[in-house]
Amino acid sequence: MYRVMLVDDEEKLRNLLKKIIDWSYFGMQIAGEAGSGIEAINTIDEIRPDIIFVDIRMPFMNGIEFSKLAMKRYPQMKIIILTAHDDFSYAKECIGIGVSDYLLKPIIRSDISKALEKAKESLDHCERQEKYPPEDVTRNILSAAKLHHYIEENYRDASLNLTSAANDFGFNASYFSRKFTELIGKSFIEYLTDYRMDKSCALAKQGKLMYVTANEVGIPDPNYFGKCFKKHRKMPYSEYMRSVRNEGN
Repeated sequence: MYRVMLVDDEEKLRNLLKKIIDWSYFGMQIAGEAGSGIEAINTIDEIRPDIIFVDIRMPFMNGIEFSKLAMKRYPQMKIIILTAHDDFSYAKECIGIGVSDYLLKPIIRSDISKALEKAKESLDHCERQEKYPPEDVTRNILSAAKLHHYIEENYRDASLNLTSAANDFGFNASYFSRKFTELIGKSFIEYLTDYRMDKSCALAKQGKLMYVTANEVGIPDPNYFGKCFKKHRKMPYSEYMRSVRNEGN
């Protein structure tokens, strides 16, 4: 089944999309969702969607910015833009970057069905290939030290994810993911998030406010940053700041 991702800062709209469409009829399933472009770009490699519905107006990274990044890394992915703004300039820019469709809110079931049929037809004709380089070539390019250094140099970049890193090293994303885990002992996303959270703890000890820290470690969406930090430290950022401040006293 084709995997679908919903990216919109309105939870009600995401829930509506899940309910009004018979996804199994199209041979599809909802594989994941995100409340912002930043959260989506940080989770896209785990979800690996074939089709993405994305709102054009979102904080921190709008739908067009997200679509440009996503399509550059996943050229076969189909993106369907949703917007409440009936503005031809938006439509023109969306068409210019190669999105699959552009739909206006309030969403109409028949329009979504047509967009899904179009996306499915295109995906059905796509041939996915995996190209694995010789092992000796890999050893010359990849090492644990090089990967550690790469994360250290690039973790502040909000658009950094598995696919962009794989492209930087010149490998297919799936192959790069497997080799990264073999060399580091953690998945790319797990290691990157842990590294960012370790840096966040250091900044918290300096008294940096959460939104400042979030920006400095490459997760400018405060909601998504808050989720990551709480999962990593088992407490909210503000509570962690108070605990380290008390330790200092």
